[in-house]
Amino acid sequence: MRRIADAGHEIAAHGYAHRIVYEQTREEFRADVERAKKTLEDITGEPVLGYRAPSFSFTQRSLWAPDVLLDLGFRYDSSVFPVRDSLYGMPDAERFPYVIRERDGRRLLEFPITTTELLGRNLPLGGGAYLRVLPYLYMRWGMRRVNRTEHQPAVVYIHPWEIDPGQPRLKTAGKRGFSSHYVNLGRTEAKLRRLLREFRFAPMRELLDLA
Repeated sequence: MRRIADAGHEIAAHGYAHRIVYEQTREEFRADVERAKKTLEDITGEPVLGYRAPSFSFTQRSLWAPDVLLDLGFRYDSSVFPVRDSLYGMPDAERFPYVIRERDGRRLLEFPITTTELLGRNLPLGGGAYLRVLPYLYMRWGMRRVNRTEHQPAVVYIHPWEIDPGQPRLKTAGKRGFSSHYVNLGRTEAKLRRLLREFRFAPMRELLDLA
């Protein structure tokens, strides 16, 4: 973590136990996120400004969660996915950065996971399984559309295991009854490298003017 921070990258929190937010009580969520924030700050010596929920689990079932983040001193969240999905998503949420909570002179900004709108429907971009499974040309088309047509920044996310095709293979059905965990692992690094070549990236704290 220190090496990553020293290289100029932003360190944000993803929870300590990687538990789905809406499967926790408010008190459990607060304790988990507070522990993660303090641990990262102790390691890096820098304030942790941002948070992302495991599996984008800020939904109608966890509308109280942003209040907890505001109380703990977070400045932004990136957990809302404006799509319709059986496990996550808030399809009616705003698609681009907005103030999700404001109280006592403090604001918590939301940087939603990126979508592109087509025929009245939000199509997922962002990264992760969408980057692994869908064609690279789709990702490039969607991000360019967001950047050039809507003049907005896009979020890209990826897990370390998604560029590790040699990881152990376990039998898993996933929460939907199927799993895409191992699909296209051997191709993801090349897609990521293309994204890094073809787009310009910056820490969220800079895009949100929190630096």
